[in-house]
Amino acid sequence: MGADLRRRSIQRGGVAAVWLALLLPAASLAAQTVCRPPAGSNEARTLAIFSVPLAFGPAAAPDAAAGVWVGLEGVYLPSVDPALATATICRPGKGPEHTDLLPALPRPRVGLALPLGLALEASWVPPVRVAGVRANLFGFALAKDFGRRDGLAGALRVHATVGSIRAPITCADAALSDPISECFHGTRSDDRYSPNILGADVSMGWPMAAGRLHPYLGAGYTRLEPRFQVNFTNQFGVVDNTRVEVNLDRVALFGGAAWQVAGGLGVVGEVYAVPADAVTARLVIRRTFGKPQ
Repeated sequence: MGADLRRRSIQRGGVAAVWLALLLPAASLAAQTVCRPPAGSNEARTLAIFSVPLAFGPAAAPDAAAGVWVGLEGVYLPSVDPALATATICRPGKGPEHTDLLPALPRPRVGLALPLGLALEASWVPPVRVAGVRANLFGFALAKDFGRRDGLAGALRVHATVGSIRAPITCADAALSDPISECFHGTRSDDRYSPNILGADVSMGWPMAAGRLHPYLGAGYTRLEPRFQVNFTNQFGVVDNTRVEVNLDRVALFGGAAWQVAGGLGVVGEVYAVPADAVTARLVIRRTFGKPQ
C-alpha cells in the first residue's frame, strides 16, 4: 500500500512538473517586457517617422487669427521602408512591421482668438476604426502673434499631441496565414502607439495679393517620447505585450501659405519636415466666424 501511494505521488509530481515547464515560458512571455532601444535603432527611427505627421503643426500664417474658427486637416502619412520597419533590438528575427496602414489622416481643428494676440487651438480625432486603425488623438496649441513690422508678422507657439492609435502593426491579416511568420495561426494584433509629442516653434509671414495670401516660414523643436505596446497572441496562446519606449529630440522646419478664398473661408497648405526623419504635407480648409472685439 505504501509503495503504491509513493508511486502515485511521484506520478502526480511528474505531471505537475510537466505542466509547470509548459506554463512558465508562457507566463514569462505574457509578463510585460519593456524595451528601450537606442536612438539609432530601427525601432526608434520608425517611431520617429510616425511622429512627423502627428505633430500639431501650425497650419496657419502669423497674425491671421480672428474670432472662432473650425477646420478640417488632411495630413499625408509617410511610408516606412520595409528594411527600416524590421526590428533590430526589441524583437530581432521578426519580419517587417505592417506600418503603411493609411495614406492620410483626417484631423478636425477648432481655434479661438484671445486678447493680447493669443490664440488657442485644439483637435480631437475620435476613436472610429478605419481600415483596422482606430485613433484617439488630442492636439493642443497656444500661439502668440507679435503683429506687423515692415510688412512682416511673427508668432511663437507651443503645441502637444497626446492620445493613442491602435492598429494591427505587429501581426496584420496577411501574416496570420504566412507559415514562416511568428504570427502564423495567431490573432490579429491590436497594438497601441502613443506619440507623446511636445514642441515649440516660431514662424514669420507676410501678406501678398492685397492681404488675401499669406506665405509663411518657420522652425521648431520637438520632444518625442513615443510608446509602442504590442498586443498579440500566437498559435500556442502565448501573449506578447512587449512595450517599446523611446525618447528623442528633433528639429522641425515648415513653410506654407494661407489663402483667404471668400468671406470667412480659407485654405492653408503646409509642408512640414523633420530632416532626421521624414517630410509630410497637410491641407486645411478653415471657416472663421466673427472677429475679436
